[in-house]
Amino acid sequence: MTDRKPYRHRFPLNVIGYALWLYHRFPLSQRDVQELLHELGIRVSHETLRQWNIKFAPLLTEELRHREPRRGSRWHLDEMCVQVGGVKHWLWRAVDEHGNVLDLLLQEHRDTEAAKSFFVRLLRQHDVPEVIHTDKLWSYGAALRELPVLHTVEHLQVVSTARCNNIVEQSHRPTRQQERAQLGFKRRRRTQEFLALHARVSNLHRHTRTTTPAALRRSNQTTALLLWQEVLQQAV
Repeated sequence: MTDRKPYRHRFPLNVIGYALWLYHRFPLSQRDVQELLHELGIRVSHETLRQWNIKFAPLLTEELRHREPRRGSRWHLDEMCVQVGGVKHWLWRAVDEHGNVLDLLLQEHRDTEAAKSFFVRLLRQHDVPEVIHTDKLWSYGAALRELPVLHTVEHLQVVSTARCNNIVEQSHRPTRQQERAQLGFKRRRRTQEFLALHARVSNLHRHTRTTTPAALRRSNQTTALLLWQEVLQQAV
């Protein structure tokens, strides 16, 4: 990949892009990424990696979001508890029927206002869905009643313990892996930015999983990496 603006950064664009891709593609800590780059003869400090993430994560997230195709009409919503700086937070997540992450939002509460905020955020980016799947948390129903635009949407409540909403629960797993790799999340804003980009990168590589035939998987991997390079040129 050619850096069109080499004067803008101390390191070449391909190094910055590769470091960010590693960090958000796999359950690695910044020190893990630092070590992998060291093996390639690239000397990057832990602080430099941190600054790259702070500076570029929001830009890359938006570039990837704008390039995503139109998503499905069935929303699956769920929330998971995460510790941020030692304080309990709730990570609200929505995926479509194909497993693509629509959006996520880190909040301190699990009440009606929190659910409503998440629905409003989703509606800014996506069309009104045909069906919304949630667990039996009362906040979802209360929030839906307060949003007239969603009154005609079918709301299906499932039993979380029966794993009926498994498509979104599976989407939580990479977050847990990243949480362990980073030894916990530290700051709310940085965590939101990190997880937002992590979700978009997961969408980008969703068709490269091992359940896909090998030839198609390789083709999808090539397409995903080319798109990442294109996004990198625009954002960085």
